[in-house]
Amino acid sequence: MNGGRSTGARIVGGWLFAALVFIWGGASQAAELVSAKRIWDAAPHNAFTDLVHHRGEWLCVFREGQGHVSPDGAVRVLASKDGENWTSAAVLRSARGDLRDPKIVPAPGGRLFLTAAIALPQPGPVRHQTVAWSSKDGREWGEPFDIGDPNVWMWRVVWRKRVAFGIGYDTNGEDFVRLYRSRRPDGRSFETVLPTLFEQGEPNESGIAFEPDGTAICLLRRDGNPGSGFVGRAKAPYRDWVWKDLGVRIGGPQCLRLKDGRVVGAVRLYDGGARTSLVWVDSLAGKITEFLKLPSGGDTSYPGLVWREGLLWVSYYSSHEGKTSIYLAKVRL
Repeated sequence: MNGGRSTGARIVGGWLFAALVFIWGGASQAAELVSAKRIWDAAPHNAFTDLVHHRGEWLCVFREGQGHVSPDGAVRVLASKDGENWTSAAVLRSARGDLRDPKIVPAPGGRLFLTAAIALPQPGPVRHQTVAWSSKDGREWGEPFDIGDPNVWMWRVVWRKRVAFGIGYDTNGEDFVRLYRSRRPDGRSFETVLPTLFEQGEPNESGIAFEPDGTAICLLRRDGNPGSGFVGRAKAPYRDWVWKDLGVRIGGPQCLRLKDGRVVGAVRLYDGGARTSLVWVDSLAGKITEFLKLPSGGDTSYPGLVWREGLLWVSYYSSHEGKTSIYLAKVRL
């Protein structure tokens, strides 16, 4: 009799566990690649993207130049009303040097905020300087202004409410990333929150997302030995971080918190061949789970992420079709 109840409990428990696995696994892992298309390939090398939807219009930014590393890098801004047909809206150049890795975000007051790093000619005392522009429409950008510190590349700026945060990494032979903050709605000046946010294994590129209570989540690339990425968490005022080793090498990280609480990331993965993939980010467990490889290979990654109308929009670049070009994917989760 007792054995019968025990067996029944195991069966019911087994069905319940299976149901929970089906519900959670299906919800978290299922993904459909709706489309992926090349949207730009005019320059010899087109790469390092970001994406935003602003005032009813899509804007995609990226670097174009003669090569992956070349002294002629410029920032091109593409615009599209429908996400299908794209035209050039602006090209930004700097007489100071090579413009690299642009990022674009909405800023307070309905404006756009665009950042990039200038790789300055060498030899010289400064290798890199982060600069920013502001625009109402993505076409007129005005003059750039310096932000952050010389030789600390502020990789990405993200606004939470009316405060901007950015993580910069040293480019002058030291081994650290630094956390910045700006309380100005125009982002024209940043102060240091943590001079050394992380300092192990050559940390550099990062992606930042925020939970509703203000908890920050950071995906961090490392290029040391070992070169596995890290994920970090911190509550405001972001001075005490908990970091966990992902155990896998990543490149060009970006992450986005969805309305249902999941955090989706886009990264370059290397095991089994370089590719741009979408991953689920578990910052508490310290792991990422790949769930969709985008059409990509070779020189690839550096994605932009936007969630809109039930679709995840992903800009990225890749050389899997020969020429290094800009792509846009739409994914249904």
